[in-house]
Amino acid sequence: MANLLLCLAIALIAGLLLSRLAKLLNLPAVTAYLIAGILIGPYCLGQLSTLIGVDGIGFTSMSNGNGGLTSKYLESFSILKEAALGFIAFSIGNEFRLSQLKKIGKQATIVGILQAVITTLFVDAALLALHFAMPKVLPLEAAIILGAIASATAPAATLMVVKQYKAKGPVTNILLPVVALDDAVGLILFAISFGVARGIGSGSVSVLSIVIEPLLEILLSLSLGGVMGLLFSLCERFFHSRSKRLAVSVAFLLITIALCLIDYPAIGGIVHVKLSPLLTCMMLGTIFCNICDFSEELMDRVDRWTAPLFVVFFVISGAELDLSVFTSGLLIVVGVVYLIFRSAGKYSGALLSSKLAKCDDHIVKFLGITLLPQAGVALGMANTVQHAVEKGELASQVGTVVVSITLFAVLIYELVGPMLTKFALTKAGEITPEGKTSARHEHAKKKALENQQA
Repeated sequence: MANLLLCLAIALIAGLLLSRLAKLLNLPAVTAYLIAGILIGPYCLGQLSTLIGVDGIGFTSMSNGNGGLTSKYLESFSILKEAALGFIAFSIGNEFRLSQLKKIGKQATIVGILQAVITTLFVDAALLALHFAMPKVLPLEAAIILGAIASATAPAATLMVVKQYKAKGPVTNILLPVVALDDAVGLILFAISFGVARGIGSGSVSVLSIVIEPLLEILLSLSLGGVMGLLFSLCERFFHSRSKRLAVSVAFLLITIALCLIDYPAIGGIVHVKLSPLLTCMMLGTIFCNICDFSEELMDRVDRWTAPLFVVFFVISGAELDLSVFTSGLLIVVGVVYLIFRSAGKYSGALLSSKLAKCDDHIVKFLGITLLPQAGVALGMANTVQHAVEKGELASQVGTVVVSITLFAVLIYELVGPMLTKFALTKAGEITPEGKTSARHEHAKKKALENQQA
């Protein structure tokens, strides 16, 4: 228990300290948190701790017998990561206000769907060509699955950049709804590709796994989110103090996340039931912000409460990044091809679809750059592939390639993506120096004003 608390404190302090350096270098805070995680993880300070035999320097990959901070403690924080993703999705749901959707709903839908599909086609074409060039390195099933994984975008890193710099404008307004739709479309594309890949491996394609199960997951997730949003809005009206309303908000989000993580029995022993915490919490936030008349104030309070949680989330994510993927030269080649064509697909897809939707010129030019970050959803898809390998549904090489390439991409995109998002929003004129404020300076100004009035 003591080591768990120590791990939590180390993660929080490391992220905060490195964020000060990032501010001097004019980098997004989320990048600093991820780098802090890598530094205290098993491949940097943790490796040093193992070599010199001194515990407590970093998270080591295994215990040296002295009761140090092993990486198993990082795994204990998986529940915190699930909670953080739920709160992030809840915040994104706040962007789906009816007043705003009337203005950009059609455009966001067109862009969200088309750019995800175009990205999958780009990556599939490149990796299928690479498969025929080097079939022993890149199995056909892995190429098909990676194309679908490429469609997923990381909402967490994007949201953190938008909030840190208080970005406002047409690109920001359409960005978060597009990211939300992107993940929903990504789940469908992955389910289809995953079903085809399993069919190739077994010699038969199941319509059930390709069509019914992904659609059921989306419908059930949205339905649960809608019901919980209605109950949440109703329950909030029984409390009037800000602290109690905040407590109710946290409780409902945790209940919703817990309901999504339950391992439900298969319907009729055939159809497997899964719920997406991201989609469910997004719908919860959407229903709540459109029904509750004090939702904006409460959302602001929830954002402040979750600030430390988000720091820990990104630091732990950085510490869990597996740097061993760089040990295979041929896999790095596949990874580089994946990065190039996914980036080209995201940018081209956003450009073409936003032109088709007649979006603002800044959206056409810069939206694609903001869609590059990739993390949680992609890793979740890779984990699904790994579970299929363990069940014997896919060859072990397929799982190794998919997990390695996904980890490689996440490592690069999570470090570079937030900086590119900031760059794009700055070029679009939606991030200004006034967007960054110091709480200390604001407090000093407030005190000076009070003194003058006295």
